Amino acid sequence: MSIDMTMMYVLHDALRRELDRIARLTETPADHPGTLLKASVTWELFTAYLHIHHTSEDDALWPALREVVPETDLALLDAMEAEHAVIDPALAAVESSATPEALAEHVAVLRDRLTAHLTHEERQTLPLIAATVSPEAWARFGELHRQRVGADTRRYLPWMLDSADEELTARILGSLPGPITTAYRDDWLPGYLAARAKP
Repeated sequence: MSIDMTMMYVLHDALRRELDRIARLTETPADHPGTLLKASVTWELFTAYLHIHHTSEDDALWPALREVVPETDLALLDAMEAEHAVIDPALAAVESSATPEALAEHVAVLRDRLTAHLTHEERQTLPLIAATVSPEAWARFGELHRQRVGADTRRYLPWMLDSADEELTARILGSLPGPITTAYRDDWLPGYLAARAKP
């Protein structure tokens, strides 16, 4: 049985999208840049879901990989963990920015680090996962990720699909139980769009 990594790629695309939005936020004048970001739905959801994604990989995916990959590939997993480790300081630097100039600089660093990590993961680690990790281990990672999102699925799903095209959105929604799809269309998506529209 092959592993379906569609949701992983969709999530990575969502993170890249949010980095673009955060960069645009730095162009908005504010008395205190950190206040602007912390009040933003974009920043709130980006940081929350990035944390869930990375800690779920650290806790469930990388250990599962370490059990099955050849010793020659362990350096790649070390690199994944090291790249994760430099993201939190970059997030903290953004939030502690005291001037618009510092905010723009710190956001640029965050964007560079996270974009490089996502690209590295997609080019080298995801193919390794597909070749070595069992469907059961992949399912455990997915379940942990879903548990950590928890009740916030009502915001997570429309946030993640925000930049997905209609065909991909329909395919993902079609794979979910009917009540979730109905809730997404009737409640979750309108609620998310309303929150995003707030100044």
